[in-house]
Amino acid sequence: MPITLNPTIVPAVDNERDARFFAGVMGLECLPPAGARGHFVPVRVNATLTLDYMTVDDPEGHHLAFDVDPATFDRILARLQERGVPYGNHPADPGNGRVDHPLCARGLFFVDEARDLYGVMSPE
Repeated sequence: MPITLNPTIVPAVDNERDARFFAGVMGLECLPPAGARGHFVPVRVNATLTLDYMTVDDPEGHHLAFDVDPATFDRILARLQERGVPYGNHPADPGNGRVDHPLCARGLFFVDEARDLYGVMSPE
């Protein structure tokens, strides 16, 4: 069996709200609450990975990056624009509105309330 990563815990200000924000922007599915007291709100990323959002008192932002195909990139960009979520091409300036990225054809970053920095990159 290959080594897989599943799940990754994502610290959140509000696990339900932060999970729904990420799932909504990325076009992913929120799963029913999990854990002993339902303290995780999982988001299905793919067949082998969920991000499990957990409310914590003082969340420290993490950097999570995703490779996507061009059509998925376009849909994510459109959802960010529709929701008025700032995005940008550099992690130090995730609100500059640009998608030209130094490591790929198009890429962007956006931030959630817990200061999690999400990167989305398309190789084409």
